[in-house]
Amino acid sequence: MKYSVRLTIAHYYDQPAANSRHLIRVLPRTLAGRQRLATHLVEIFPEPESRTEGVDFFTNTTTSCFHRDQHAEMSIRLSCHVEMNAPMPWQDMSPNVAELRSICNALTDLGPTSALHFMGPSPRLPPNTAIHEFATDLFDATASTCENVIRIGKALHDAMTFDATATTVDTDAAEAFRLRRGVCQDFTHIMILALQSLGIPSGYVSGYLRTLPPPGGVKLEGADAMHAWVRAWCGPSQGWIEYDPTNATLVGTDHIVAGFGRDYSDVAPIRGHLRSSGGQKNTQAVDVAIAG
Repeated sequence: MKYSVRLTIAHYYDQPAANSRHLIRVLPRTLAGRQRLATHLVEIFPEPESRTEGVDFFTNTTTSCFHRDQHAEMSIRLSCHVEMNAPMPWQDMSPNVAELRSICNALTDLGPTSALHFMGPSPRLPPNTAIHEFATDLFDATASTCENVIRIGKALHDAMTFDATATTVDTDAAEAFRLRRGVCQDFTHIMILALQSLGIPSGYVSGYLRTLPPPGGVKLEGADAMHAWVRAWCGPSQGWIEYDPTNATLVGTDHIVAGFGRDYSDVAPIRGHLRSSGGQKNTQAVDVAIAG
């Protein structure tokens, strides 16, 4: 399956901005056996004075840019094709959570894929008592780690309401959980905290969803902007699994990975600073379709 992905992020400033530096993470990753980034183009308007391509600690593709001159708006446009492979048949080879904790205690690898980086806390995810109690009430010590991940993800989906007006990008997980409302970022942050509180290493995935459902299917929540979901490490035999609590589903070919991190701060599509005054307005538009 080949997808065409188009993204536009625009920033409009109340007063002209200058001396701005931004770090951009929007390009889908290439993941062996799963997805391959083919043709791609990331455009920045106005044209920056300097631009550098690179990778971050978690090996996500980055673009750094600098605008010296004043500008009233800035936009980023991505267009690319991504080839997706069908997922392998589902098999649960994970230990129970008590065994997983023992395995984690013996880990020594500090590379970017190590589960040790995803045991918490992280910049956006301090421990939370209410979320821990939610996870503890659902925890089944006799079940496998995968079963607990799916159980908690589905329960969170049932407990929360998708509401794009309830939270902002700066809302913390504790507040979104108190409201029981939010967007994919909130669902994902809450689920990460819930799993980590049980000793299951978990992280944040940013990416894209197919905008239009297959014939007879239902459109997924969060498809009109960059999406987020959870990855959980379920032991050396199972490895990482990914679950989308916003849509109560294991991740498949509708989910295109752009970045892996501990929380949103590690994979935000754009971060930076500038010299200006007044406020700003941001817009984001995404279109993911089957490529002809």
